[in-house]
Amino acid sequence: MGWMQDETGLEKCAANHVPLTPLSHLRRAARVFADRTAVIYGDHVKTYAQYHERCTRLASALAARGVAPGDVVATLIPNLPAQAEAHFGVPACGGVLNTINTRLDVDTVSYIFEHGGALVALVDSQFLDLAEAAVAAMPGDGPQIVEVPDDAAGFPASGRHPVYEDMLADADPGFEWIMPGDEWESLALNYTSGTTGRPKGVVYHHRGAYLMTMGTVVSWQMTLHPVYLTIVPLFHCNGWNHTWMMPMLGGTIVCCRDITAPAIYDAIADHGVTHFGGAPIVLNMLVNAPDSDRRSFQHRVEVFTAGAPPAPATLAKIEPLGFHVTQVYGLTETYGHVTECLWNPDWDSAGESERAALKARQGVAMPMMEDIVVTDSEMRPVPLSGTDQGEIMIRGNSVMKGYLKNPAATAEAFAGGYFHSGDLAVQHPDGHIQIADRAKDIIISGGENISSVEVEGVLMSHPDVSLAAVVARPDEKWGEVPCAFIELKTGCTGDAAAIIAFARARLAGFKTPKHVVFRELPKTSTGKIQKFELRRAAAEPEG
Repeated sequence: MGWMQDETGLEKCAANHVPLTPLSHLRRAARVFADRTAVIYGDHVKTYAQYHERCTRLASALAARGVAPGDVVATLIPNLPAQAEAHFGVPACGGVLNTINTRLDVDTVSYIFEHGGALVALVDSQFLDLAEAAVAAMPGDGPQIVEVPDDAAGFPASGRHPVYEDMLADADPGFEWIMPGDEWESLALNYTSGTTGRPKGVVYHHRGAYLMTMGTVVSWQMTLHPVYLTIVPLFHCNGWNHTWMMPMLGGTIVCCRDITAPAIYDAIADHGVTHFGGAPIVLNMLVNAPDSDRRSFQHRVEVFTAGAPPAPATLAKIEPLGFHVTQVYGLTETYGHVTECLWNPDWDSAGESERAALKARQGVAMPMMEDIVVTDSEMRPVPLSGTDQGEIMIRGNSVMKGYLKNPAATAEAFAGGYFHSGDLAVQHPDGHIQIADRAKDIIISGGENISSVEVEGVLMSHPDVSLAAVVARPDEKWGEVPCAFIELKTGCTGDAAAIIAFARARLAGFKTPKHVVFRELPKTSTGKIQKFELRRAAAEPEG
């Protein structure tokens, strides 16, 4: 018998086992990097000591408003200091953070408020009407609204609600953070875009977010004191967890309210931004910006891009400008990116077009993940041929706890011990994964997921519409936009502008079809609409 068979006295205790949580990063940074700049937004410049105190005051204020461990606090805020502070302040009082997409419609926000059970909502003044209308549409009491004005951007306080800065000023800077007793405790609640109607509530745990921050540092090959520009919305997978990560490195977060080429170039030139993430539309914006919108800089900026593979032409144009782009892949259910296109030095000699095609792969598992593989319908790994298709399956600690109040969907997603992504892909001989299609007919427009089923449901409610099918149409600016194919009822004549206006009145703007085609829809013998034919038609140039 080996001597290690007797483990008497080798139990877990407070000295050798502490629940993993990203909250630890900021508590440490407040001591180790106290005087270093943590957050920049215009005239708002805070050190780590100040950042920690503001997050502490937020935790105190929320607790005073009745937020207890396990309660949900929602936000409707762009990428601003208050949104970053909520990432620490909400869980520091034991709360669960629910960052809501500011581009959603009233009905969906109302549903999220009710389904998530938010007690408090921190709301930017620009989105106050949206929040108030969502609360008014709820059958019961809605969350308490705390207004977060942004005077510099032209959004002053309305006077109708308590104001964020006043709330912090009245709070206790000595409030003791409520750290998780178990790393499995819920940290955040994020809602999917919904593939069959209502969005699903994805629940994150502290352990997954902590390991996500660690794995990202390795994959992005980061060193101390990066300067990170917040382009990925903090309501998308909590900004891929980057706000939780930055204190670990003593880095600086540069907040960006409106994502424009001048704002990005200014941040790089004025603040020395070294890293940002974003959808391919952001890359297109930088490539196509006129000279008057650009600023020169001498350092290399590291970029993670996800949402859809960037066009090879875009990659070829952006890298000479000083940007080094890495394709990553993930889902709301995986806290953001979980694969990376890990560059092989053997590819350095490839031609420009081949290099761009290689960079557009979704890649291999990032280090915090256990296994990511493409399998067939029997959950057997497909051959590493680059042509055999299957579904991307994911296993690891940075996978959600499950869907809130939806055990059936959770069980289905985790069948067989892996998370079923719903994305069809191939796997190359070197193990790199490349998406072949979207199994759930999701349209990705400017990094936003759009459910074709949801849009079709709205179009089908139009009195003149017999059948509707929505597919992605390639778009130079947005990557993809919704294209609607409509079969009209007998005797009706098509008015594309009227259809688009009808949809816009019922959907968020980015979900509204940008093109409408009136035609008989192709169907199988059983009446199923053949979307592959419509995708082919949508991809054809106009005229």
